[in-house]
This record gives sequence, C-alpha cells and structure tokens, in this order.
Amino acid sequence: MSPNVRTNVGPSVALVVLWSSGFIGAELGTRQAPASTLLAWRYLVAAVILMALCLWRHERIGRAGLGRQVVLGLLCQVAYLGLTVSGVGLGVPSGTTALIASMQPLVVIVLAALVLSERAQVTQLLGLGLGLGGVLLVVSGDLGAGDAPWWAYVLPFVGMLSLASGTVLQQRWRPQESVLTSLTVQTVTAAVAFWLLALIEGTAGEPTPPAFCVAVAWVVLLSSFGGYGSYLYVSRTQGATKASTLLYLTPPTTMVWAALMFGDRVPPAGLAGMGLAAVGVVVAVRAASRPRRVAALATSAR
Repeated sequence: MSPNVRTNVGPSVALVVLWSSGFIGAELGTRQAPASTLLAWRYLVAAVILMALCLWRHERIGRAGLGRQVVLGLLCQVAYLGLTVSGVGLGVPSGTTALIASMQPLVVIVLAALVLSERAQVTQLLGLGLGLGGVLLVVSGDLGAGDAPWWAYVLPFVGMLSLASGTVLQQRWRPQESVLTSLTVQTVTAAVAFWLLALIEGTAGEPTPPAFCVAVAWVVLLSSFGGYGSYLYVSRTQGATKASTLLYLTPPTTMVWAALMFGDRVPPAGLAGMGLAAVGVVVAVRAASRPRRVAALATSAR
C-alpha cells in the first residue's frame, strides 16, 4: 500500500462512520423533541464552539470567501438536512430516504461532467451501480412502508440534489479558506436558518429533557464536527466524486449502529447489501483514482 493510499484511508473511514452517526443522533434527538428543535440547538451549540475556535486561532476570511461559504452552507446543510428531516417527519421511511440520498454519487458524476469536465469511466459507473444495488438491498424492508403524501418524497430528493450541487460547486471554486473557517461559516448560516424555522413553527421553546442534551452533544461532536468536517476534507483532498461515492457505505454502517444501540435486527438482505455496497465502492474508487495515478506517473517521467 502506497503512502498516499494509507493517508487517504483514515479520512475515508472517518467520513463513513461519522456521517452515519448523524442518522443515529437524529433518532436519539427526535425521540425527545421535534426535528426543528434538534436542528436549531445542534447548530447553535456547534456555531458557538466553532466561532470560539476561530477567534483563538485568529482565522480570517474575505468577503468573497464569506459569500461562497454561505452559499455552500445553504446548499449542503440547510437545504439538505432541512428537507431530508422534513420528509422523514411527514412519514417518508428512513430507508427510502437513505435510498434517495444514495443517488447522490450518480448525480455528482453528471454534474461534475457538466461543470468540471470530469469524465466517468465505465468501470466507475459499474461500481456505482453495484453500490446502489447494495443500498437497495439494505433498505428494501423499508420501501413502501410509509404513509406520507406523494409530495413529501420530493423533499429528500431536492435535499439530495442540494448536497450534490454544493459538493460540485466546492470542487469548482476550490476555496482557499481552511476547513475550520469553512465549517464555521456554514454552521453559523445553518444556525440562523434553523432558529428562524423553529421560531416560525413555535418549537423554539420546547422542553428539553436531559436525554435531549445527550443527543445534541452527539450530533454536534460526531455529526457536525466529525461527519461534515471529514466530508469537507475528503471532498477537497480526494475529489467530489470520491467523497460522494463513500456515502454508499453509510446506510449499511447506520444499520450496524442501530443494531448495536437500539437492538434493531440485521436481516440477511441487509448483510448481502452491505457486502455488495462495499464491493461497488471499491470498484468505483479504484476506477476514479486510476487516471490520477497515470497522470502522476506521466508527470514524474518527464
């Protein structure tokens, strides 16, 4: 294993595990309070901590960078999480939501081809297809189980499109701001948006039992700082397509989390889906990284 591959493995594993923690945190939090209350407190606490870190490290950001990060925050955090959680709140099954979210790598490839002129290989598309099939197996027991109105299913789909668009925009803009500064601006943007939503819905003053505070700490530390922070890092260092492809592994990983924490049963189809999704990710990631290795060899040979 080359040093570059070893360097990439750690952030990739962290992204999968920590991104999956968000679904578990949402389950913990929404058992105690409405989703809008959880999101409002999650982002308020995270924003305060991140702003303190930025002041301590004397982080700076220009007006242009501030505008870019606000747009990315609206797309990748406000629209993605707000619409996805709203869909679940209206009765869309979590498995169906996960399946919709798993379409993101395919959307990112299409957008990257249009915006970044990145060309997908046949092997890469094959890997993405295998990954999508694995996710379908994982969530197959959840499909069709909801009683939500048809238009509620549009919400997580638009949320997925928002995250994909933000991912490709970040790759195109190649922002010079640090990951800490970017995460801070985007988190503050989301905090303002979700507190406005909570005030409009009248859920800002909902009672918060001690278990809710545990859930907020979970989503702030593991999901906001860990999950989205690692997503930003992998997107910048390994590419938008790689970061999105790794998200195929989050539904199986979430299933394992739920089995360990909530005693949920892992069905045989789920185990098969985990294996198929893992194979698909390996095939797609290797296909995507091959042109980079060839280009690096060509450069070193000059």
